[in-house]
This record gives sequence, C-alpha cells and structure tokens, in this order.
Amino acid sequence: MHDAKIRERGAGAVAPAPRARGRRRRGRELLHALPWIGPAVVLISVVVLWPVVEMVRTSFLKISSSGLTLGSQGGKNYSDLFAEDDLVGILIRTVLWVAAVVIVTMVVSLALAQLLNARFPGRRVVRWAVIVPWAASVLMTALVWKWMLDNYFGVVNRVLLDLHVLHEPVNWLSHPDQAMMWMMWVAVFVSLPFASFVILAGLQTIPGEVYEAARVDGAGTFRTYFRITLPMLRPALLIASIINVINVFNSFPIIWAMTQGGPGHATDTTTTFMYKIAFFDQDVGESAAMAVVNFVLILVMVLFYLRASRWREEVR
Repeated sequence: MHDAKIRERGAGAVAPAPRARGRRRRGRELLHALPWIGPAVVLISVVVLWPVVEMVRTSFLKISSSGLTLGSQGGKNYSDLFAEDDLVGILIRTVLWVAAVVIVTMVVSLALAQLLNARFPGRRVVRWAVIVPWAASVLMTALVWKWMLDNYFGVVNRVLLDLHVLHEPVNWLSHPDQAMMWMMWVAVFVSLPFASFVILAGLQTIPGEVYEAARVDGAGTFRTYFRITLPMLRPALLIASIINVINVFNSFPIIWAMTQGGPGHATDTTTTFMYKIAFFDQDVGESAAMAVVNFVLILVMVLFYLRASRWREEVR
C-alpha cells in the first residue's frame, strides 16, 4: 500500500514533463517559422498598427495647423467633437450610407455573379467589361458622374428631357436627398465588380455533384438555390460584405468629388467631416478624435455583421 502511494506520487511528479516538452516543441516550431512570418509581422506592425497607435495618440494632443505639437489636450478633442451640432446627423447618415450601399451591392452582385457563371457566347468579354468600374480610378468615375449630372450640360438631364420625363433641367447634386441617392448609385457601381467576382469564385467552388444529387431528390430551382447555393456561398458573401463595409465606410473620393459634403454638412459622412475639421477648421487633434470614432464604428459594424451571420459556425 505504501509503495503504491509512492509510485502514485512519482507518477504525479513526472506527469508535467510531457507538457513541458510540448511547450518546448511549440517554441522551437515558432522559432523555425519566424523567418517566414517575421517580414509579414513587421509589415503589419509598420503599415497597420503603428498608424493606429499614432492616430489614438494624436487625438489627445494639441497640434497646430503646421503640424507642431503644442502639448496634451487630455479629452478636450473628444469633448469638442461630441459638442459639434452636426455630428449626430453625420453618424446616422454614415450608417445609412454604408448599409444601403452594401445591401444593394450584395443583392445585385449575387445576380451578376450568377450571370457571369453561366455559359453564353461572349462570356469572357462580359467578365472583362464588369472589371472596368473597379479598374478605373474611383475619383475619375465620381467626376464623370458629376459631369453627367450637370443641370445644364449633363447627359442625364438631356436624356430625361428628350424622353419628356422632365420639363426643365434639375440640379441633382444641390438637393441633399437626391445627391445622396446618386452618390449611393456611384458607390454601388464601383463596388459591384469586386463583390461579383468574389461571389463568382465562391460559385465555382461548389461541386456539380451537389446539384445533381439535388435534382435526383426532386429539388426545384428555388429550393436548390436557397438550400444549397446560398449556404455554400456564405464564406464568399462574408468576405465580400466585410471588405465592402470597410471600403464604403471610408469612401472619401465619391462624396468629395460630387458634393464635397455640401450643401453645408448635408451630405457629409464621417470621412469628409474628418477632412473638413482638419483642413477647414485647422484642428488636427479633433480630426484625429473623429478618426478614432470612425475606426471604432467600423469595428462595431463588422463585429455586428459577423455576429449576425454566425461566422463561428463556418470555423467549426
């Protein structure tokens, strides 16, 4: 009995050894992988993490228009920002802008990806044509649409007048609601190619045998689409949606080129408002505080979307 207890204590004392060996082995594996992942870690630290740290640090400083640091501001930049009369309206408009553009983009991209995945004459040419809005400069695309919407010489007014839809030219971009609708259209226009090709890639990974099995079981077109295609497209939809949320949230060129956030702040989003604070009001610290709020909003929206789409199920 006594010997058995001694053996049990001995076994208990030796038990942690495998765990220690496992930790040492993982440490050696990490050291072996470091030359490969090290450059990526350095790049991410310099390009992503360091600017974020600087942004947060700047939001607590008083900085002159020439870029000279004049000392700490504490939380004054944030208190000044939240005291802005137009901030609440701009935040609500930004969320609506992102939600509307991303939802419409994803719905249209689903249909467009199905078209691009079908076999028809000239499919390759159509695929190349779809890439054009994505390959072109976003700023130039926005400027072209601004010229097309000109109330005197724009092609939109000209066509609508010739079709007798309008009786007189309309200055589309001078009315905030109409201007937002047109800017949303341009944002969808430039977002469609990326989302469509991501979904197209997802469609091409679905095995044909799955559809054959569904047809054998008597599943119709709609049932096959909603029970097989959409569930298997979830990873592609997740990637396309998240990247679109981030891109649309930070979409500065479209709004600035078409309306500059005007009249007043009527079509501003957080990005254009941030720019105006920095370069019109010459308040770099408050602009940095707006950048931090913008960054947090993006994270919240992405996390909310991940939560709503139950992304962990994909990991399992």
